[in-house]
Amino acid sequence: MFKDGSLEVATKKGTMDKRIFVALFMLGLSLWAQSPSTSAPAQARATIQAKEGDVRSIDSILAATYDVISGPAGKKRDWDRFHSLFYPGARLIPTGKRPNETEVRARVLSPDDYVERSAPFLEKEGFFERGVSNKVEQFGNIAQVFSTYESRHNAGDDQPFQRGINSFQLVNDGKRWWIMTIMWQAETPENPIPPEYLRK
Repeated sequence: MFKDGSLEVATKKGTMDKRIFVALFMLGLSLWAQSPSTSAPAQARATIQAKEGDVRSIDSILAATYDVISGPAGKKRDWDRFHSLFYPGARLIPTGKRPNETEVRARVLSPDDYVERSAPFLEKEGFFERGVSNKVEQFGNIAQVFSTYESRHNAGDDQPFQRGINSFQLVNDGKRWWIMTIMWQAETPENPIPPEYLRK
């Protein structure tokens, strides 16, 4: 069709583009397969059967999350139950300022990281956390919840030692609810919880 040979050039270029695309696609698959979120231990824990009552609704998975991390000093938490609430590759992200710093930082943790960092404190000091107000938004199989929390060292303490907001991102696979992300920030004097997040 083209007398100057541009058709042949275009054909060769198209073949080369396809080869580059395939090579990049395969590289992407390789990198995805090596991602930490698909590691063998995480996959094994993902097969832990959740309690039906923990994951049947948004309210129940929120309640299970608070319940599983709460308990008196000296009580070992049920970390298998904790892991059963999270979708493979899920993340927990505490945010806030360190003492004497002005920059707000976020630390991205896997459920394993959270257990490693938090279990000693939770099981030694005693820790009870509950949601006091949940603002839920849902579309189809995804939901996000701003859950205002109160933390106490003992269940009977009159006042919490800390309050803040847990931001949950959830997904329903058609059978149950899963936690994809929990990102949270503690209340501070300069950043009080707005009244709309304290109402039931």
